Amino acid sequence: MKVKVGDNVKVIAGASKGKEGRVIKTLKKDNRVIIEGINIIKKHMKPNGGNEMGGIIDREAPIHVSNVKVVDNKKTAKTKTEDKPKKTNVTKKTTKKDKE
Repeated sequence: MKVKVGDNVKVIAGASKGKEGRVIKTLKKDNRVIIEGINIIKKHMKPNGGNEMGGIIDREAPIHVSNVKVVDNKKTAKTKTEDKPKKTNVTKKTTKKDKE
């Protein structure tokens, strides 16, 4: 997966296109990520032990990892893994050629 928890990402497709946020959780099995404040849905909850009142709760829904792009300091970036045992994200500035 190209993103990790804590990465700043920009949504490049879907209803939330153009919005940016921080990755809260990755769902590797489904190739999806949950981004803070993006793709908000309304969840109808029944009363239970943790939520005595119940009601409608706003929460983030997962987005497919192909619809997000890692950004660094408000600039778009590309990610790659170096030849190390531990995978790391390395960012580089995009050029005019890369944007085309």
